[in-house]
Amino acid sequence: MSIEAELRAEFDRWERKETVFFSVLPYFLLSVCALITLVLPFWDVSLNLPLVLGLTLVIALWVGWFHAHPQWQESGPLTGLYYVGLIVLGASVVTLAPWYGIFTFIGYVHAFLFLKGRWRYAGVAATAMIQAASSTGGLSGATVNEWLVLSLVMIVLAGAFFRFAELDDRRNHRQKRALAELHEANVKLEAALAENAGLHAQLLVQAREAGVQDERQRMAREIHDTLAQGLAGILTQLQAAEQTADRDEAWRRHVDNAKNLARDSLTEARRTVFAVQPDVLAEARLPEAISDVTRRWSQVHRIDAVLTTTGDPRPMHADVEVTLLRAAQEALANVAKHARASRVGLTLSYMEDLVTLDVRDDGVGFEPGARRADGAGGFGLTGMRQRVQRLAGRLEIESEPGGGTAISATVPAIPAGAGR
Repeated sequence: MSIEAELRAEFDRWERKETVFFSVLPYFLLSVCALITLVLPFWDVSLNLPLVLGLTLVIALWVGWFHAHPQWQESGPLTGLYYVGLIVLGASVVTLAPWYGIFTFIGYVHAFLFLKGRWRYAGVAATAMIQAASSTGGLSGATVNEWLVLSLVMIVLAGAFFRFAELDDRRNHRQKRALAELHEANVKLEAALAENAGLHAQLLVQAREAGVQDERQRMAREIHDTLAQGLAGILTQLQAAEQTADRDEAWRRHVDNAKNLARDSLTEARRTVFAVQPDVLAEARLPEAISDVTRRWSQVHRIDAVLTTTGDPRPMHADVEVTLLRAAQEALANVAKHARASRVGLTLSYMEDLVTLDVRDDGVGFEPGARRADGAGGFGLTGMRQRVQRLAGRLEIESEPGGGTAISATVPAIPAGAGR
C-alpha cells in the first residue's frame, strides 16, 4: 500500500471514531445529568423532578429525531431550527437544574458540526451564555451583572478556542484534499506507466517488424544488384559464346567474361550475407569505384561508357557511396538489357549539400509510366528508389520512346564518419 493510501486510511479511521464519539456524546452527557437529577432530591426537596425529567426526555427525543435524519444536516434551515430548539431546551432545563450545564456543552460541538459561517459563532455565544448561567447556579442564584460578566469571559474564551479548532479542521481538510489529489495523480501516473509499457511493447514489436522488413528489402536489393545482375550477365555471355562457337577467339572471350562475372557475383554474394561494404568501394573512393565499374561494364558489353566527375570529390558516408554505386550498377545493367544504346554518359557531381549521379544513354527509351505487356516488372528501379529514399534523397527518371533515358539519383552529402 502506498504512503498516501495509508494516510487516507488513517484519516478515515479517525473520522469514523470521531463520528461515533460525537453521536454518543449527547446521550452520555444527558444520562449523567439525569442521574444527578435522580439522586439530588434527597438533598434538595425543592427540585421539580417531573418537569426536569420531562425536559430531559424531550431533549433526548429532539436530538434523536435530528440524528435519525442525516439528510436534514445538509439543509441550512432545518439545521438552524434544530439548533435553536436545542438551545431553548438547554436554557430551560438549566434554569431549573443548573447541573445540566454539563449537557449544554454539546452546544459547542453541534455548532461546529452543523452550523456554517457566522452562525457558528452565534451558537458559541448562546452556548457560553447558558454555560455561564449554569456556573452561577442559574439566573435565580446570581445577579444579572455577574451572569453578563461571566458570559462575556466565556464567550471570548470559547470563541478563541473555537477559532483554533476551526483552523485545525481546515488544515485537516486541506491535507485530506491534498492526499486525495496525490492519490488520484498516482493512479493516473500508474495508468500512464502501464499505457507507456504497452506502447513500448508495441513499439518494440513494430520496430522488430520494421527491422525484419528493412532487412528483407536490403537482401532483395543486394541480391538483385549482385546475384541477379551477375547471373543475367553470365547468361548473356554464355548465349553469345554459343552463337560464336565456330570462332575460337570470340568464344573464349565470352566464356572468360562469364567466369569473371561468376567470381565477382560470388564475392558480392558473400559480402551481402555479412552486410559488408562492396569490394570495389573497400579498395577505392567512389569516383574511382564507379569508373572501374563503368570500364568493366563497357568492356563486357562493347558499349562506350564514360564517367565525368564534377565538384570537389571527398569521402562520403558508407551508405551514400553504396547507394550511388548500386545506382550506377543498376542503371548500366538496365542499359545492357533494354536500351540497345551505343553510348552511355555518367556524371558524378559533388555539391555543398548534395551528391548527384546522372546516367544518360542514347538507346530506344521507354514510357516511364507504362507497364510491361507481360505484366512483369523489374525490381531494379524499385530497389534503386528505395535505396535513395532511405537517405532522404530523390530519384528522377526521364525517358521517351526513341529518345534515350536519363536517370538522376540525388542524396544528401553526408560526410564520412558522421553519425558515429
